[in-house]
Amino acid sequence: MRSTLFIYVIGTIMVTSCENKAETGALVGAGVGIGAGALISPTPAGVLIGGAAGAIGGALIGAALDSSDRDTLRQESPRTMNKIDRGEQLSMKDIEKMSQAGISDDKIIGAIHSTGSVYHLSTSDVQELKDNGVSQRVVDYMLQTPYQ
Repeated sequence: MRSTLFIYVIGTIMVTSCENKAETGALVGAGVGIGAGALISPTPAGVLIGGAAGAIGGALIGAALDSSDRDTLRQESPRTMNKIDRGEQLSMKDIEKMSQAGISDDKIIGAIHSTGSVYHLSTSDVQELKDNGVSQRVVDYMLQTPYQ
């Protein structure tokens, strides 16, 4: 019981000292992963694997969107938010909805990167994205995804 309390206290201190959402996401993800790993396989290897997987997933999601962006996007396009949470390929429409919801270019690019989305855009696709408010910077990033 004492060790569990100690872990929670240390975890709370670490989370509150994080400088950005990616760090917080990594720590929270690691904590959840460690707990899941211990439940699934109560061995040191199970705990380490769960913690590592949770940290990676938490960092990617934390870097992609902060809570206010998540709330906005969940209201504007819950389907897009669910795709980001599940790490699924984002469609052109998802990117358009993120831009229209006022999500910053950096966060849209982070979501594209964290979901591993790849685009093969035609000239008409590029025009459609621009016509629907997607910035040139995001379009340029989307054009580079097949080569990353």
